[in-house]
Order: sequence, then C-alpha cells, then structure tokens
Amino acid sequence: MKKIFFSLIFLNAFLTQAQSVTPENQIEFVDFKKVNAEVSIYPELAKIDGNVNYSFDVLKAVDSFFVDTEDMTFEKVMLNGKETNFRLAEDKIWIKRKLTPSEENTLQLKYSGTPKQTMYFINWDKENSEEISKQVWTQGQGRYTSHWLPSFDDVREKAIFNLTINFKKDYQVIANGKLENEKVLNDSIKQWSFSMQDPMSSYLVAIAAGDYSSKELQSAGGVPISLYYEPKDENLVEPTYRYSQKIFDFLVEEIGVDFPWQNYKQIPVEDFLYAGMENTGTTIFSESMLTDSIGFKDQNYVNVNAHELAHQWFGDLVTEAEGKHHWLQEGFATYYALLAEKQIFGEDYYYWKLYETAEQLKKMSDRGEGEALLNPKASSLTFYQKGAWALHILREQLGDEAFKTGIKNYLKLYSFSNVSTDDFLKEMENVSGQDLSQFRKDWLEQSAFKANVALNSLEKSAFIRQYLDVAAVREQSVGTKYNVLNGALDFPVNDYVGQEVVMQLQGATAQEAIDLYRKAFETGNIFVRQAIASSMKEVPQTLKSEFEDLLNDDSYLTKEYALMTLWTNFPQERSKYLSKTRNIQGFYDKNVRMLWLTLNLVTPEFDAGNSKANYAELSGYTQTKYPFEVRQNAFSYLFQIDAFSDQNLKDLMQGTQHHTYRFRDFCRQLLKELLTYDKYLEKIQNISSSFSKKEWDYFQSQLK
Repeated sequence: MKKIFFSLIFLNAFLTQAQSVTPENQIEFVDFKKVNAEVSIYPELAKIDGNVNYSFDVLKAVDSFFVDTEDMTFEKVMLNGKETNFRLAEDKIWIKRKLTPSEENTLQLKYSGTPKQTMYFINWDKENSEEISKQVWTQGQGRYTSHWLPSFDDVREKAIFNLTINFKKDYQVIANGKLENEKVLNDSIKQWSFSMQDPMSSYLVAIAAGDYSSKELQSAGGVPISLYYEPKDENLVEPTYRYSQKIFDFLVEEIGVDFPWQNYKQIPVEDFLYAGMENTGTTIFSESMLTDSIGFKDQNYVNVNAHELAHQWFGDLVTEAEGKHHWLQEGFATYYALLAEKQIFGEDYYYWKLYETAEQLKKMSDRGEGEALLNPKASSLTFYQKGAWALHILREQLGDEAFKTGIKNYLKLYSFSNVSTDDFLKEMENVSGQDLSQFRKDWLEQSAFKANVALNSLEKSAFIRQYLDVAAVREQSVGTKYNVLNGALDFPVNDYVGQEVVMQLQGATAQEAIDLYRKAFETGNIFVRQAIASSMKEVPQTLKSEFEDLLNDDSYLTKEYALMTLWTNFPQERSKYLSKTRNIQGFYDKNVRMLWLTLNLVTPEFDAGNSKANYAELSGYTQTKYPFEVRQNAFSYLFQIDAFSDQNLKDLMQGTQHHTYRFRDFCRQLLKELLTYDKYLEKIQNISSSFSKKEWDYFQSQLK
C-alpha cells in the first residue's frame, strides 16, 4: 500500500513539474490581470523611468516567464515581494523562478530607458515660441508599447492598465481611462493618474502630452467625450470635430452595443505616423486633419473620426487572435465608418465610395495581384476596402435584421477577448440560419475580387446607374454624346456625375464643349467646379472670366488649381492673380501659400522688392520645427525652382532619418535625385561635417 501511495506522489510531482514557456505559449501558463504603472517622462532628454506593478495568475506550473521590453535597464525586480533572479534577452526580461498554479501573484519592475520608437518627443530641442508645438505621444500598433512600458507584445494578453504619469506641470497629459487625480509634485512636475475598468491589449495603451485645451461633449447615452486641441488652433475646433457627437451616437445605435469604455478622447498630434490610431478610449490622430470650414469641403476628419471610433468595438473590445484575422478590425472599422458617413453625406456618397474601392480592387485583381482577406500579409487595400465590401455583401445576403443581431451577439459573446473569423461566421450563421461556407470562399479565401457581384450590388443605386450611363460614353466624341452630358448637368447636378462630365470634356475645344463647360460653371456645384479647375489646362478666352471666378470658390484645392492654371495661361495678368491670392494659406501643409511664394519668385515683374523675404519664407518651411507635411511641400517647390540653400540640404538630410516613414522615404528619394547633379553633390559634401552619425552613415551609403 505504501509503495502505491509513494508512487502516486511521485506521479503527481512529475505531472506538475514546471514547464518552460515560449513567446507563443506563455498565455497558456501565465495570465496577467492588472498593470499599475507610474512613468516619469523627461522630454528634453527623451528619457523615461518607471515603476510597474503587475498582478497575475499562474495557470500551469512554470520555471520562468517574461515581460516584453525594449532597450531598458532595471533597478529593481521583485516577485511576490521579494527580489528575484532575472535575465535580459534582446526584447524581454525573463523572470527565473519556478511557480506552481496560483492566483494573485505580483511582479514589480523599476526601470529606465530611452525609447527609440513608439514614444515620440516632438520639438523639445527647439526654443519656445507660439508656432512650435511641443508634444510627447505614443503609437503602439506595429511598434509595440514595450518600448516605453514593459508590457506584452502578444495581442492575446489582455490586462487592465492603470497609468500614473509625471510630466511638466505647464502641460496637459491625456491617457486611457478616467482621470482620477491631478497633483503638483514640485515646482516643475505634475502627476496625472488614470484608471481603467476593463482589460485591453498592450498596443492600445497610449499617452499624449502637450499644450492642450478641450471641448467637452456628452453622448446621447451619457458617455463623456473630450475633443482636444492646442489653443492656437481654437478656430479649427468646430470644423475639425464637426459631426463627432452625431457619429458617436449613430455608431452606438447601429452597432447595437453600448460604447464599451468609460469615456472617449480625441487628440491631434504633430508628425504622427498614420492618419489616426484607435487606442482604447483615446484616439490619437494626425494634426494634418485639422481644418477650417473652407478646407472641410475638400478634406476633413470625418472618415478618420468614424473609423477610429468604430475600432473601439472592432479591435479594442474584440481583438483579432492573429494577423490572418486582421480584417475583423480594419474591414469592420472601414465599413462602419462608411455607414456613419452615409448618415452625414447621403446614400450617393456611400455608393460612390464603394464604387471607387471596387474599381481599385478590380484593377488589382485583373493584374493578378488580388489577395485573400485571410492572408496575414495582405495589403491595406485588401484588409480595409475588401473587408468593407465583404460586410456590405454579407449584409445584403442576410438582411438588415439578421446582420445587426449577429453583430450584436458576436460583440457581446467575445467582449474583452480575442477572436477568429470562424468565431464571427459562427454567430452570423446562428442568427441567420444560413450556411456561409460559400461566402467564406468567395469573399474571404478567394484572392480575386468578385467584380460582377459588386457591380450587381452597386446597380441597386439609381445614382450609380446614372453615373455608369454617363461613364459609358467616355470614348465618344463630344458632339455624339452632347445630349447625354448636357442632361447630366441639369439641376440639381449630382456631385459625382457632374465631375464625370467635366473629366470627359478635358482637352475638348469644340463649341459643344464650351457650352457644356459654361453650364458646368453655372451649376455652382463646388465639386463640379473643382473638377474644371483640376482638369482644364488650357483656358479658352471665351471662358476666361468664368475660370477666374474659381479663385472665389470656398475650396483650397480649387484655388490652388485655378491659380496655377491662370498664371500659366495668361502671363500678362499674373500680377492680378497673385495680388488676389496673396494672403491665402490653404490646408495644414500651406498648399496655396507655397504655390503663391513659388510663383512670386518666378514672376520678376511682381513684388520684386519682396523677393528676398518671400524666398526666405519658402526656404524656411523646410526647418525641423515645422510639421513634416509643411516641410515636404516646401522641398517639392524648392526642387521645382532649383533653389536649395545649404540649410535646406541640411534639413533634407535630417529628414532621411525622420520617424515618419512616408516623409523619410520622400527625403531619401529626393536626396537620391539631387546626388545625380554635380553641383548638389558638391554642396552636400561641403556641409557633411554638420551631419549626425546616422545622417553621415546614410549619406555615405548613397555614394556607393
């Protein structure tokens, strides 16, 4: 009997023997529940230090476990209140301790670091001035929060994150969750404490700090909404955030599930990597989305606003289990943003956007480059637009009631957890009673785009049918299709059909074309007139006065196109056009102003006495204190007039190392082009002693 007893003890000990975890399977062994972090940020030094306390359960016996970290040093590591052994790997801190299944374990990490990415320090090396924004912000997706906060790169590990941030007291700090407390620590530092109620993946943890004020709203359901802005941009608040509350209330009703977080905040930041990012309850978006009422007509924040808000359910509340299910986040956010825009801009807008993306997807498919939605390496066009199309088709197949009920059930069943495509389809099948295996094959697994199915769906719109009728005559002469085009311009002209008519007239000079152009001008439709401004390169004398009137339109795009075309077509009246547009700035990137400065510099008969000052202004916009969109525009115009100063070239070299990849790639391509010219090669070599090591190394790599 004793032998049997001891054998059972030995067997039990063997079965509970600690096992080694891997980055792929740790969540099967260890479950982190809560993260309480205090982080001090030193923006002038681009450094941080922090103290993080984790509570976790051990699900299975382990001999070690890890937390993801990047380039950090650790002063203290304590497990369950006692100092413990640890090992630093390339991107992890491994805690070397055997643990048996247990609850409410604690881990404390006291650390410091200099984030190389994910946390960005904007303009803290610059002098203080009204035009310079000094900010700190984070972007965790694709870069990982573990660069500034020891956390979890695995999206399947969800925890409640409570953040306490210590920062310069003259600024404002925003982070996920409810602001529980603010207190001044000393003459220069203030502390902000935030709490969360529910778990989320680490990549959704975010902070932003800067000189911010906010406009406070409340949703129909009572959720607090904070719209942040810098005081210098106060006049842009209304047009930028226009429809924010309407979008919020619409999505809550359409999705059928209450907003899942305590509050919602939106913060614009300079030099952001993308258009926006759906951090939990805390969307950070590019400052370039800021607009006034004129710019709103051309480009606005509405789509990004709705897209990132939709992610609060699709991505934040329910999160993809792995990359092959990425469409469950981006396709859903794209689709629901489009539904919100339909509420604001109308059904024609909705179908037009579907038509545009169908054209893009068809072209990609026709080139043999189509991608399956379940391909984890698919492009953004696939994840976002093909994903939205799949949902549009699925809704038509199931009907509104079943579709909305299925979405609601799916979100409620998988709240605060990770999902796969099978999870989603199962709920939709349960509600509808339909077998969705064919839908899965056609829209999720097939690489080709179902263009015929898409066309049949689009043709349910009377507007699309009208548009396709007009588009069908593109190859005909103006005389032959005159009646079709003329009828399409009858009041009230459709924005998109009217633009199609104008684009078909491009380059035509027959009297029929002149008559149609005149009718297009007279529609007063700002988008039809914008199409004229962008497409008419040679202005007939008989339409000169109508074309000049485009400079009065409330559209910065129209003003930019019209100024360039008039300056080119009527050189004897250049001074008149430049005088009329002297004080127009345009969009965030100063599109009209920079065109004006450039045209001024190549129009010697106009404003010659101010040429030096005008060049200084244009040239000055490449400086590192300006947002990258402004700098890029300035570089482009200086290239066109071949007018780079030594400082411009230094600024360009700095741009080749910029954290925003789009601007970095632009600068590298421009540098490559300049190095083909002997004079610029010599100039750049002469200033190379001023380059940083990274700039010098990159420059040398381009000479090989």
